[in-house]
Amino acid sequence: MRALVRTVDGVFEVDLEEELVFGSTEEWNEPQPVEVPLPLVVATAASGSTVIAVVDRRPPLAVSNDTGRTWREAGGGLPPGRGVAIAEDDPDFVVYAARNRLYLSTNGGVFWRSLAPELPEIEAVALTY
Repeated sequence: MRALVRTVDGVFEVDLEEELVFGSTEEWNEPQPVEVPLPLVVATAASGSTVIAVVDRRPPLAVSNDTGRTWREAGGGLPPGRGVAIAEDDPDFVVYAARNRLYLSTNGGVFWRSLAPELPEIEAVALTY
């Protein structure tokens, strides 16, 4: 799976398995924002009944597995966020964008790992197949 990362220097394509940046691309589909009843929301993403909001506070994530009826905090060790993307076919596969680095979770935001590439200042992230 690959991520499209919109930065101040353009859009970059990143292979999430190999942790490689393929360089700039013209491809970019603006992720559809999800309306959530939370304060300080920076970005949101949804897949099925899973909704994740990046919030401007610590910890930087709010996760709902019931379409926003209830929320739990997540990402206690993550830096402040800029964007989030959830795989359409696997709501446990989540990419979180901080200032210049991506973080990957394969268990719905419980555990995270930093990806190696550093990018220019990130504005948004989306997943592509």
